[in-house]
Amino acid sequence: MSTAEPEHAGHDEPERIQPLPTEGLDRYLLHGRRQVRQLLQALIDAHALVSVHLPPGRESFLSALVSLSGDEESLYLDACIDEGTNRRATLADKLMCVTQLDRIRIQFSIEAATLVSLDGRTALLAPVPGQMLRLQRRETYRLQVPLSHEARCAIPRPGDAGSLSVRIIDIGAGGIAFHAAPDALPRLEPAAELPGCLLLLPDLDPITATLEVRNVNPQRNRSGIETLRVGCRFAALPRGADTAIQRYILRTEREINARERGGL
Repeated sequence: MSTAEPEHAGHDEPERIQPLPTEGLDRYLLHGRRQVRQLLQALIDAHALVSVHLPPGRESFLSALVSLSGDEESLYLDACIDEGTNRRATLADKLMCVTQLDRIRIQFSIEAATLVSLDGRTALLAPVPGQMLRLQRRETYRLQVPLSHEARCAIPRPGDAGSLSVRIIDIGAGGIAFHAAPDALPRLEPAAELPGCLLLLPDLDPITATLEVRNVNPQRNRSGIETLRVGCRFAALPRGADTAIQRYILRTEREINARERGGL
């Protein structure tokens, strides 16, 4: 994955943020003209770093919002220091922009970007987006757990049948998701509670949790084998566990960003 820093420097330890899928997040979309422009201006005033992702997702660069045009119909962003990246950005149908403001993730796309000169430096100019995604709750963000991490959950089976060990595929402050065989557990249905589960996350002590099943979706892997993707929320956690989980998420994000910046 190619990365580059924007021309507008001066931020310490910048980190790219990966875009999130927007399915099921319609209620977090801002559509109003005034709301969108107010949020853009807040990002400008905060000098927020923006991760700009080019399709099909293999190239990105760090930027910052510079200003709105006088009529508030267009948006200026810092261009990339790499001319080739700038050229590809102007040829792209859409650029995905991801940032944070007060720990709230914000995501939007811009179209028809062009290169212009602004106050003696190169900038990208694009129409103001028609909508923006603003995730207002921390638990809406889910980290995709790297395959290299042995993050697992032990789910007790009914009676004295032991437990089922499943790999955690994503985790957030509000819950986890995992894959399981269709007949692995008899109670994998929405609203079912799974008490006594044991979360085993790298470099953390085991965490006992009660999970509530929120959704169950059948999937087929590349070998054609059917599995269930099970999404759960934390119905009960011991004191301090939420903080430990958040530390794991932030630490893993830093590892991923550092690895991608290093081209590994």
